[in-house]
Amino acid sequence: PLRQALGVSAFGINELELPPGAEGPEHDHAADGQEEVYVVIRGGGRIRVGGTESELRPGQYVFLPADARRQMVAGSEGLAWVGIGCQPGGYTAEQ
Repeated sequence: PLRQALGVSAFGINELELPPGAEGPEHDHAADGQEEVYVVIRGGGRIRVGGTESELRPGQYVFLPADARRQMVAGSEGLAWVGIGCQPGGYTAEQ
C-alpha cells in the first residue's frame, strides 16, 4: 500500500508483485464500485479479464471497470505493477 505513506486521500494506490509463474487472486470490485488502472513496471505476464487473456509488458496501462473479474499471472521474470483505484465520480479536475 502506498496511499497512506504518500498522504494520498483522493484515490487508492498500491505497488504489487508476483514471483515468476505465480497467479494473483481472481477478484473484482463490484461490491465497492472501484475502477482501477494497472501500470506494469517490471517483468511481464498476462491478465485474465472475463475469460479473456491479454499479454502484459512494462509500460503498459490497463483500465478495469469495477465489475470486471480479473487475475494477474506472472511470466518467467515475475510481474510488478502499480494499481490505482477510485470510485467513479470520486475525482473532479478543476479546469
